Amino acid sequence: MEDPRTPPPLTGDERTVLGNWLEWHRATLAVKCAGLTDEQLRLRSAEPSGLSLLGLVRHMANVERAWFRRVLAGEDVPKLWDKDRDIDADFKEVDAASVEEAFDTWRDEIERARAISAARPLDAVGKRSGDDCSHRWILVHMIEEYARHNGHADLLRERIDGATGE
Repeated sequence: MEDPRTPPPLTGDERTVLGNWLEWHRATLAVKCAGLTDEQLRLRSAEPSGLSLLGLVRHMANVERAWFRRVLAGEDVPKLWDKDRDIDADFKEVDAASVEEAFDTWRDEIERARAISAARPLDAVGKRSGDDCSHRWILVHMIEEYARHNGHADLLRERIDGATGE
């Protein structure tokens, strides 16, 4: 597996460190999915789990949208993948899902999130279910969310073709 990621810097201000760790984790999910067929991306981990790499990409597209666009920017955008109908639709409904659409949507949501994040100070506040939520908290949460799911992605990838890595 080729690894195009740039390691986060060991020093820097808070915004630089948080931003680079988030970029590292975004790139890590892309690396875990690289070079696989559509069928391999849809492969579930193990019963009873329905977890797949494609499901993780779809999930993270929705997570990017929810935290940056809905919470931080206050945009009234719908949830992706019909999650209003089924909260786990992003994970469950991958058999007929378009891989190209999922990756395009994920990349688009990342670009939008980058723009929203760049335009706001770390102390900017958005609303989540009526509660204040800081930009700083969102960045830390996104790092945590990716880190957790990248652990899943590592196991999924190893099961598919034996590839492992950081």
